[in-house]
Amino acid sequence: MADIQYYGTGRRKTSTARVYLRPGTGTITVNKRDFNAYFPNEALQMIIRQPLRLTETAGKFDILVTVDGGGTAGQAGAVRHGITRALMEYNADLRPALKKAGLITRDPRQKERKKYGQKGARARFQFSKR
Repeated sequence: MADIQYYGTGRRKTSTARVYLRPGTGTITVNKRDFNAYFPNEALQMIIRQPLRLTETAGKFDILVTVDGGGTAGQAGAVRHGITRALMEYNADLRPALKKAGLITRDPRQKERKKYGQKGARARFQFSKR
C-alpha cells in the first residue's frame, strides 16, 4: 500500500526544491540531512517554517526536500514555495490564507546578464578621456 503524500515544486532565483509532505511528526529532512544542519541560520529556518505556522500544520507532516542550485537564501525561498504548493495540494481551503501572506507567488527576480562592452550587467569599464 502506497503512503499518502503531497508534492510541491518550489523555485527561487536558480534554486529548485522538490517537496514531499507525508503524515508524521513534523521532522524536516533536506537533501538527506537534518533541517537544522542544512540551514543553520535562524532567519532561513523561520522563512521555511512560515507556511506551516500560518496554516497551523507544523506537527502534522514529515517533510522530505530535495533542493539544488543557487545559494542558501535562494534554496530557503524555494523550499518555502514548495511547501506552500504541497499544502495547497493537501487542502485547497488553505489557499486564501497563503495568498494573503504572499507565499503562493513565485519570486520572479533573476540575476541580470552581463552585457558585452561592459564590466557587468550595469557596471561599465572605467572611462578615460585620453
